[in-house]
Amino acid sequence: MDTTQTHREGRGGAPRTVSAAEKTQARAVSLRRIGRLFTAYRGQLAVVTAIIVVSSMVAMASPFLLRAVIDRALPERDLTLLVWLVVGMIAVAAVTAVLGVAQTWISTRVGQLVMHRLRTDVFAHLHRQSIAFFTRTRTGEVQSRITNDIGGMQAVVTSTATSIASNLTTVVATLVAMVALSWRLTLVSLVVLPPAIWLTRRVAAMRREITAQRQRELADLNVTIEEGLSISGVQLSKTLGAGGALIDRFTTSSARLVDLELRSELAGRWRMATMTIIFAAIPAVIYLGAGLPGTAGTLSIGTLVAFTALQGGLFRPLMGLLNVGVTLTASLALFARIFEYLDLPVEVDDPARPVPLDPTRVRGHLRVEDVTFSYPGSDTAAVAGISLDVPAGTSLALVGETGSGKSTLAALVSRLHDPDAGRITIDGVDLRDLRLTDLAAVVGVVSQETYLLHTTIRENLRYARPDATDAQLADAARAAQIHDLIAALPDGYDTVVGSRGHRFSGGEKQRLAIARTLLRDPRVLVLDEATSALDTETERAVQRAFDTLAEGRTVITIAHRLSTVRHADQIAVLDHGRIVESGTHETLVARAGRYATLAT
Repeated sequence: MDTTQTHREGRGGAPRTVSAAEKTQARAVSLRRIGRLFTAYRGQLAVVTAIIVVSSMVAMASPFLLRAVIDRALPERDLTLLVWLVVGMIAVAAVTAVLGVAQTWISTRVGQLVMHRLRTDVFAHLHRQSIAFFTRTRTGEVQSRITNDIGGMQAVVTSTATSIASNLTTVVATLVAMVALSWRLTLVSLVVLPPAIWLTRRVAAMRREITAQRQRELADLNVTIEEGLSISGVQLSKTLGAGGALIDRFTTSSARLVDLELRSELAGRWRMATMTIIFAAIPAVIYLGAGLPGTAGTLSIGTLVAFTALQGGLFRPLMGLLNVGVTLTASLALFARIFEYLDLPVEVDDPARPVPLDPTRVRGHLRVEDVTFSYPGSDTAAVAGISLDVPAGTSLALVGETGSGKSTLAALVSRLHDPDAGRITIDGVDLRDLRLTDLAAVVGVVSQETYLLHTTIRENLRYARPDATDAQLADAARAAQIHDLIAALPDGYDTVVGSRGHRFSGGEKQRLAIARTLLRDPRVLVLDEATSALDTETERAVQRAFDTLAEGRTVITIAHRLSTVRHADQIAVLDHGRIVESGTHETLVARAGRYATLAT
């Protein structure tokens, strides 16, 4: 049985298939789980509920005051009674207004706190995800969930609970008052309920499906913005002349959003128009019934006016209750997308009982013991049966052709992934037994793709060590041979590096990354092809910085240019995830094996 259905075009106009699980995930969301979001604010919600009940009860005095004005004060020309009744009406309005402000403040605060918790919980949980999650997730999808999806839930989170309480209390109080005035007319008024409920269920189901489609479309739009308007994306589109196609893709996605919004709004408007007609007909029916021969004279004018006022006032809270049902049902698609991220298992996490580690006392003895690892969905091991022993303070070079497993092994050492078999230890402690923050303080990584934040040089360096002083920043920059260049800039360390550091050359960015790593002072250093994209002269400058960085540390270097690793204490040659040779530069050249072939 086919479990997918094509319902719209995806990126670039290609059909996008939606899985059966994706189509039904909104129905799987538990209302109890949504309710648990408000558990910590039970006391405040109780206060809001009490305010709502009091406000509704006070408001119900108005129709009885109106009846007294019409049936007694005006016919009897009782000015004193009339004044007191008018004062009572004004007092009712004032009290309900003040209570309404208090209710709005408390309920909005609770809603915003719930939104804050959702945002931070999703952000924190996603930050704990492994690199594998981000490699298989589209760029912009994560941002869309945190901004668009949680933002779309705001109305539900901030007002649903209080809206239900307020409208339900008002409906009950109004019905009680209507029954007190005339139970027969109340029965006539309630004929509106069956069609209202039927229409609401139809609209709710429609909006739920439209909301799910809209959020997926917004995610696609966010992806297009992220990929198309980043500095790298703009450069790519300009050099390939793909700007027109990119704009067309964005325009098509935006047009689909217009269609979805129109469908959603029209569904609600048709329902509202139908209900407005029905509610408008009810008073006319009541007037007709009051004038029929069998009922004429049984109701006073004041009772009739007060009842129709109550019946008219029933429209707003009743529709409010029904609208809450529509909004909540439609928002289940949003909750499903957020809970889907919150329920993601953390593949690389802190251990339940971490081994305490003082980074300042770590020697840096690294061992790789029979390690095997495969990427998810791959039948071939990226590394298989790897064993290495790197004594503290020594250097290891990993060489081999592209795809031989060098970078995978480096990622395992920094615990971006966990091995499927075997273990990696530092000073005899399995990396999986260490807190991730402790491991990050021990293992430093400088890769070929240097990432700089779009902020100042100072803040980029302090990203590694927020408490670093200006003197420590300068010392690290000097060791990385970048201080003089920074000092020569008009704004010095306050110079903004630009998006992804594009204001600086590759060698300059690399030396900034070295300075940033120096601030953490790691005992184990991983250099993942950190100079492969540099010209020869820049490479020499960066290599001098690396030599400074490597002093007294255990260093793992991955390089294509064997000239940068010839002085390593040991060299391991990888091929298809396995070590085929190991030794020093001289011994490996003398063997005339794979290393000697790479060196020629």
